[in-house]
Amino acid sequence: MTKYLLLKHYRGAPKGVNDHPMDQWAPGEVDAHIHYMNDFADRLKESGEYVDAQALSPDGMFVRYGGEGKPPVTDGPFAETKDLIAGWMVIDVENQDRAVELAGELSAAPGKDGKPIHEWLEVRPFLGDHPKVTD
Repeated sequence: MTKYLLLKHYRGAPKGVNDHPMDQWAPGEVDAHIHYMNDFADRLKESGEYVDAQALSPDGMFVRYGGEGKPPVTDGPFAETKDLIAGWMVIDVENQDRAVELAGELSAAPGKDGKPIHEWLEVRPFLGDHPKVTD
């Protein structure tokens, strides 16, 4: 088994599909999205492939070491939504093909008007784990 990070991004969907921030969705649309995400996680818990998941606030900043005796340097809050990460899920699966399959399903979560959001997910194995690529 290999652990993968499915990193959810607020960008990259086809125009007109996912260009409506969640704060512009109707309450029922938000509920449907959260329900989809919870059902997806529950199914992975049953199969033993779920590790953890979290949604992230759009607020945030970059922080880096400022030098000896200096405070950290910050940049933010973020101004452009294309740079925001919506959340993440950690899965533990047999191979890379399964990670890609699950990322595709997660990308189909409903959004505005109940349509799949076609959200980009970055799929990355944990360092030290070696993905098994199948033909």
